[in-house]
Amino acid sequence: MAAPEGLFALEGRPTAQLIADQLREQIVQGIFRPGEQINESVLAGQLHSSRGPVREALQRLSQEGLLVSHRNRGVFVLELSNDDIKEIYAVREAVETTAAEALLAAGAERVRDTCQILTGIIEDMAKQVAVSDWQAIARLDMQFHTAFVSGTGNSRLIRIYQTLAAESRMCILNLEVAYPRIDALVEEHQNLLDLLASGNKAGLLKAIKRHMQSAVDDLTAQREEKAPKTSGA
Repeated sequence: MAAPEGLFALEGRPTAQLIADQLREQIVQGIFRPGEQINESVLAGQLHSSRGPVREALQRLSQEGLLVSHRNRGVFVLELSNDDIKEIYAVREAVETTAAEALLAAGAERVRDTCQILTGIIEDMAKQVAVSDWQAIARLDMQFHTAFVSGTGNSRLIRIYQTLAAESRMCILNLEVAYPRIDALVEEHQNLLDLLASGNKAGLLKAIKRHMQSAVDDLTAQREEKAPKTSGA
């Protein structure tokens, strides 16, 4: 396992937390590939850390579902199936629907503050779409949805969504293809923002459902296109 960049500055926060945060980002970006084993001893040596904090970091990511521990074999990066993708986006839809209802019930000031943050993210997204920066587009896509949920101020919704956001970025980035509807990406997010800003609850809930279903259709279709053909298929 080669030493990935960005995993060596461990000061500032509890070591296990920092290792987990950086490993999570490496996994999401596909630097650690789905199905790849992460060796605790090797990683500790690369980080010049004792094995205890590395073990705790791996346990945290296993609890989040990004790593899978197999008895007597080790710890591996999660491999996402089409069923996993459908589950992730179904739960995202449920969380974002709840967030939408909570935001609209929280009053005009909360909605206005959230919309201001979302507007800035969409502006950045448009810039990255223009230059086709794949990593940045995926990051901003999930930053938009995370900010949407964070606008509720509900700590439990936010915590749940953090794992969903990481898994969603894994789904997107590990395909190693461009968004199939990249030209519509900014428009779709702007539509969600406009519906929130206008207080159109029915329209917003419908748009969230459509947005999630479109993502599932795109991601599963791309996986099927990339899958190797078997004889007789």
